[in-house]
Amino acid sequence: MSPKSIQDILPLVEMPSRYMGTEINRIKKKPEEVDLWVALAFPDLYEIGSSHFGIQILYHLLNEQSNISAERVFAPADDMEERLRAHKIELFSLESRRAIKKFDILGFSLLYELTYTNVLNMLELSNIPFLSSERNLSDPFIIAGGPCTCNPEPMADIFDAMVIGDGEDVLLKMCQAWFDWRKSKSGLKNELLQRWADIEGIYIPSFYKFNQNNFYKKDFRNANKVNYAPVKRTIVHDLDQTYFPQKPLIPFGKPVHDRLRLEISRGCSRGCRFCQAGMIYRPVRERSPNHLVRQATFALKATGYEDISLLSLSTGDYGCLNYLIKTLMRICQKDYVAVSLPSLRAGTLNSSLMEQIRKVRKTGFTIAPEAGSQRLRNVINKNITEADIIETVQDAFKLGWQVIKLYFMIGLPTETKDDLNAIVDLIKKIRQIKEAKGIRRKNNRKINVSVTTFIPKPHTPFQWEPQISRERSWEIITFLKNELTLKGVQFKWQNPDASNVEGIMARGDRRLLDAIILAHKNGSKFDGWNDFFDFKKWELAFKESELPYPFFIDRRIDPDVPLPWDHIDSRVKKSYLLSELQKALRGQVTVDCRLSECHRCGGCDFERLAPIIHDKACIIRENIKPNFVRPSIYQKLYVTFKKKGDARFLGHLEMVKIFHRAIKRCGLLTEFSKGFHPMPKMSFDNPLPIGMESHCEHFIVSIQSDISPENFKERLNRQLPNGLKIVALEFKKPFKNKRNIKIAEYQIIINDGFFSQNRLHSFIKSETFILEKSTRKGQTKKIDLKSIIRSIQIERPNRLNLSIIEEPGKIIRPSKILTHVFKFEDELKERARVLKLSVYDEIEGDN
Repeated sequence: MSPKSIQDILPLVEMPSRYMGTEINRIKKKPEEVDLWVALAFPDLYEIGSSHFGIQILYHLLNEQSNISAERVFAPADDMEERLRAHKIELFSLESRRAIKKFDILGFSLLYELTYTNVLNMLELSNIPFLSSERNLSDPFIIAGGPCTCNPEPMADIFDAMVIGDGEDVLLKMCQAWFDWRKSKSGLKNELLQRWADIEGIYIPSFYKFNQNNFYKKDFRNANKVNYAPVKRTIVHDLDQTYFPQKPLIPFGKPVHDRLRLEISRGCSRGCRFCQAGMIYRPVRERSPNHLVRQATFALKATGYEDISLLSLSTGDYGCLNYLIKTLMRICQKDYVAVSLPSLRAGTLNSSLMEQIRKVRKTGFTIAPEAGSQRLRNVINKNITEADIIETVQDAFKLGWQVIKLYFMIGLPTETKDDLNAIVDLIKKIRQIKEAKGIRRKNNRKINVSVTTFIPKPHTPFQWEPQISRERSWEIITFLKNELTLKGVQFKWQNPDASNVEGIMARGDRRLLDAIILAHKNGSKFDGWNDFFDFKKWELAFKESELPYPFFIDRRIDPDVPLPWDHIDSRVKKSYLLSELQKALRGQVTVDCRLSECHRCGGCDFERLAPIIHDKACIIRENIKPNFVRPSIYQKLYVTFKKKGDARFLGHLEMVKIFHRAIKRCGLLTEFSKGFHPMPKMSFDNPLPIGMESHCEHFIVSIQSDISPENFKERLNRQLPNGLKIVALEFKKPFKNKRNIKIAEYQIIINDGFFSQNRLHSFIKSETFILEKSTRKGQTKKIDLKSIIRSIQIERPNRLNLSIIEEPGKIIRPSKILTHVFKFEDELKERARVLKLSVYDEIEGDN
């Protein structure tokens, strides 16, 4: 693959920073030092995949091995895919821009079923055959992990191996098996697969055969004539002993989770009967609070993040949550780092914790009642009451939160019209909550209500239950939408058509692959995005594959009939799941085993695998510095920097974050604004458009005064990504000319074209050259380019020197000159290398 060809298309796509691979804390190794190349693939856009915590763990874990290089690849957006296909460029990794086909192992994260067509699209863009049976040793070994491997069958024929369970230990064992296999020089693909099959948690689909004569009467047989045995889910026993990246990679752009993610525990014992994660991730394993504090301290210094998110299936249940949050706030408050919690169970977050969280700023507040009535909450074993919900929301409003998010499911087993009315009634009661006496009620409170269709997932008590039809989902959504047309309430829903396809994939078998491939050929991709999802493409695919797709979701399954995922042992007993289903239908609840006796679900063996719960008794007081008093005196620091190479693809807001976080990583304090959402005091000159380079950009930052600018320049440059470089720092205020008129000098180079001397001559000879420019108010403003361009000269056929006058309201970008003076087409204009050489004040009397 030619890096130059990739470089040529980056200026032509939206958000090119998605594909740069030069982020802070990324790892790029020398090819001569690498024996095993692993590509970690996430089948969704960069801003989604770069926020996935599992990718971060595996990326750094593998790269800590000296002879292994792990690089990342994400699903390209439409515009990038179009360019790749047009220029016949294979899909490439971010770090080295190496073709994915040239990697030894390609590992996909399967987080949700609606990414399956993206997997196929990424393989096609890499020129890798879809089916494992069609690939040879010139292709990478294709593996997968993630929640979707709980039912691996719909995509089983794609993958050589699938990881069932936690991946940290397993992936290193797979890499070692690969080294041993290569050393053996057998040259047989099946020999490596057999080595992998011997590792706990590894499923080799080609070793199992599916009887397609009857959907539920399946016969899995080992192809090597070894006695059949279920594949047992592999689980990390002690999170304190497992890997956590001290220097997480910091994504560009706007990742969906632009914060430090701190995994405080895995597993949940609440026992919600719809929740796959709550079943398959058992038992609960908490990280110790002191371990978490150390991780947070190191990671914040290495990233400069402004937020910490505490990750867990049930964060409010963490045994030492009060201590952990109070300790984190003591560390974070001086740097205005906020602590946020994901979706919370009502009743687990008290006003004391809320007070701690809001010390920096009020982060998001989300509650998931799931059902409106107590009867239905008992059915699904959501052990919270309406009083818990009301009290939690009331506490949040009292403490100043103005936006509350609520999540509900529709189509849950035994749901009735009364249960749907109960959702409406609950929302109305929450709207009526008033603040404490003496505190003025505010009118800008918002309640965001989100509704999704229940999907019966494998390895849950409801895996045998039907999913409601698309038509019924739309009926319920229409009813709720009409009833919740209330002031201060925003109602959103997940597309029931997409939920329908997700439900088919969740409980399907190998026959579905034909339909998935046909849907991909029909153009299906990014099916989890409303803007992309098209159910008609899936309907056509199901019809062409002669698959009666409603059969997979709209019927109750006989518990005595084998399931497509019965050969996957999640460690939770099928008998336990069935007993929970029976209790659900009777409206009986099961108490959290942390609060009662063991329910014998099978998730623990009480030898190597048992719950790890931390309480106050386990806390070891560490030498944590007392609350820090920020300095009262700051100085304005004037910074000049270069923006070249790949850095030209960074947008303005990206630049602001990059510099602020770099300053924090240097250990220096910036002054912050006051108010509910403090922001660092930084201001930039008129920002460059994406794609332009410069030797002379500036920003001002208010920073602690006891620093040496020269020393700080060196430290700061070590914290910047490739292409950004500080060239000057000074505390004194530069001279500003009163007229505020500047001259900017540019050099423009085009590689696949030339500047027309005739057009330049025509421009020079003209008395006026009027350009019409739209203003923000929708008006048209006329500007004479002859009065703006100070000088213009073709130095070489493909190189132009240009001086432009810049003053408020009359700033013209060089791209406008390329379009209007030289009549460049859009693509040629976008590929031009525009370099801002200098900017200086116009001296009175200059011509």
